[in-house]
Amino acid sequence: MKILVVNPGSTSTKMAVYEDERPVLMHSISHSAADLAHFGDVLEQQDLRRQLVLDELERAGIPLDFDAVIGRGGLVKPISGGVYEINDLMLQDTLNGCAMHNHACNLGCLIAHEIAVKIPGCRSFIADPGVVDELSPYARISGSPLMPRIAIWHALNQRAIARRYARSLGKEYEDLNLIICHLGGGISVAAHEKGKAIDANNALDGEGPFSPERAGSLPAVELIRLSYSGKYNEKQLLKRIAGKAGLAAHLGTTDMREIMNRIQNGDEHAKLIVDAMLYHVSKNIAAESAVLCGNVDAILLTGGLAHSEYVTAEIRRRVGFLAPVYVFPGENEQEALALNALAVLRGKREAKVYQ
Repeated sequence: MKILVVNPGSTSTKMAVYEDERPVLMHSISHSAADLAHFGDVLEQQDLRRQLVLDELERAGIPLDFDAVIGRGGLVKPISGGVYEINDLMLQDTLNGCAMHNHACNLGCLIAHEIAVKIPGCRSFIADPGVVDELSPYARISGSPLMPRIAIWHALNQRAIARRYARSLGKEYEDLNLIICHLGGGISVAAHEKGKAIDANNALDGEGPFSPERAGSLPAVELIRLSYSGKYNEKQLLKRIAGKAGLAAHLGTTDMREIMNRIQNGDEHAKLIVDAMLYHVSKNIAAESAVLCGNVDAILLTGGLAHSEYVTAEIRRRVGFLAPVYVFPGENEQEALALNALAVLRGKREAKVYQ
């Protein structure tokens, strides 16, 4: 089976070509601020990004004869986990503003479908988008009926890592209780009970630990007062939640290599802020153990920050008493998408219907 993977992000479009489980092309197309500056909306970038993917395939001498094209899922309606065949309703919801946030991942299904329809017999999918919602009824309830909890988290990578860990034990994802923490520009922590994430934080909108780019949970009253202070407009304040928040706000950068160099050179303030972030990450991991009533088979750490021994060692020191801690550094989204599509093509998994 030949599969094309399209994974749009804020400053890049990652793409891959797989023949069965074997990657034959892995490429990341970078988009500078200047390249994207004249677009008023992320969705306006669709034609540019699609053409760049097609150009790269042509340069690599790879013909358009795919069995499936799978894109990174967008932030549309909350749905259960799994692989979804792209349909008209999904396309309409993405284009007509049902998408909860104006993020580049919303381009995934659009570009995948647009390429697939040009190829006879080719199917188009998304898998495990960030709005996967399998929360328990308790997890949805906040202290205000005006603001129910929702999950926006790294569902694709977390579920892929869970399956990889389960395979290493000769088990299925559905056999295990896991706490998984994705450590990236945003940080998501989820309790996975027998194949479902029954609790997860909204890692984009301000919930959970702070991260390199995001504020995490904030004192609500102070946020309201700041909103009425006249110092910031709505757009500026939203940036203080996601974008110009977390390490970016405290230390002026999200580059952990630069920050670690500062710490090694004696910057005590940088060390305080990073250690505080890891303190709050660990606290959120520990909280998820209560969701699982202490029945935790393993704690899995993944994402870009998991490459740092400083980061993973400190988290392990704080939460290792709960369960064994295993590290799967980096993001494996292209492989995860390809394997999800392959499972459907081989009949091992059924594609769900977005409705």
